[in-house]
Amino acid sequence: QVQLVESGGGLVQAGGSLRLSCAASGSIFRINAMAWYRQAPGEQRELVAAITAEGSTNYGDSVKGRFTISRDHAKNTVYLQMNSLKPEDTAVYYCNLNLRRTSYTTPRDYWGQGTQVTVSS
Repeated sequence: QVQLVESGGGLVQAGGSLRLSCAASGSIFRINAMAWYRQAPGEQRELVAAITAEGSTNYGDSVKGRFTISRDHAKNTVYLQMNSLKPEDTAVYYCNLNLRRTSYTTPRDYWGQGTQVTVSS
């Protein structure tokens, strides 16, 4: 009943920028936190950035200072602004939302379908 739709991925040259979006739809009572993860071929999924309902942010060491996570509560949307992109940023990026669908259910994680980001050298 909850669907996350990602957009904004693509091919970009090193040093360029991309802005990813992830919009949630369906029955949502409250979103507790939003995050972006990425997974490169042959590697484990890693946290890129996260933002809590209170607005606190957390970034992976490899992207700190280059990426910025933000959200629009009214639109149930989370964004990831990626600047100064490097070839090592190439991966499939997944959005993650921790949310409650109703006031009486336990919060759990929902995942987007993933969007490919490729940075050429």
